[in-house]
Amino acid sequence: MTEDEARAALLARREQLAQEARISAEGRAPVTLQQDSVGRLSRMDAMQQQAMAQAQDRRRKSEAVRIEAALIRLNEGEWGWCVTCGNEIAERRLAHDPSVATCVACAGGGN
Repeated sequence: MTEDEARAALLARREQLAQEARISAEGRAPVTLQQDSVGRLSRMDAMQQQAMAQAQDRRRKSEAVRIEAALIRLNEGEWGWCVTCGNEIAERRLAHDPSVATCVACAGGGN
C-alpha cells in the first residue's frame, strides 16, 4: 500500500465514521421515562439499545483518533514505522488497517 493509497483509505474511513455517527445520534439520545407511554420492558429494551449505541459511538471515536494519528504520521513521513520500536510495519498489516501504529511484535507485547 502506497502512502497515497493509505491517505485515501484513511480519509474515506474517517468520512464513513462521521456519517455513521450522524445516523446513530438518535439511538444515543436519553431514554424518556414516561410510564404511561412506554411499558417497563419497552423502556428496558430502549435503555439497552441506547447503551449499545453509546458503546458503538465510543468505538467509532477511538477509531477516529487512530485515523487522525495515522494521518499525522503520513504528513510527517513516519507512517509505516512502528511508534514503539521504530521497525517497519509489515505491508500486509498496513494494507489490512492503514491506521495501525505498531508492528506485530509490539502489538503483541513482544517488546
